[in-house]
Amino acid sequence: MSLTNIAVVVGSLRRDSYNRKLGQALAKLAPADIFFHEVQIGDLPLFNQDDEANPVACVLRLKADITAAHGVLFLTPEYSRSIPGVLKNAIDHASRPYGKGVWTGKPAGVIGVSPGGIGTALAQQHLRNILACLDMPTLGQPEAFIQAKDGLFDADGGIGAESRAFLQAWMDRYIAWVKQHAK
Repeated sequence: MSLTNIAVVVGSLRRDSYNRKLGQALAKLAPADIFFHEVQIGDLPLFNQDDEANPVACVLRLKADITAAHGVLFLTPEYSRSIPGVLKNAIDHASRPYGKGVWTGKPAGVIGVSPGGIGTALAQQHLRNILACLDMPTLGQPEAFIQAKDGLFDADGGIGAESRAFLQAWMDRYIAWVKQHAK
């Protein structure tokens, strides 16, 4: 059995991030042949085009993690009605130098969780615009704007009963998307 490698990019650095918890819980819904690996982005320096010819080790690691992946799962909180700066910074590092970015062609899924009633709808839309520019085929439907509320996660860190069917359907569709588009 060959493994499908999914790079997980969490746009939150917070220790108890809802989005990191969602990523870990979603991984439990995937088939056994899917491997999820959270890509570290918290140690990246601010992107500076002057440095792109000689990237530091953590930037090389980011690029290697994305290159090795068959697909990318983005989990984004919503900060000021957009994506967090740390996520945009990681995207910029791995998209450079121009024409040699590692995102190109990687099938993507976009999801997020927030305490707010509309989840991360605006952040997800902004992220989708960025991913289109990077030529990443991005799953369009079903959309998933998840509200962090009691019962979202069960006692074992999985998806709670009330949300399980919806998120299982989302995960099944995302995995099919990756397998359809992975190179």
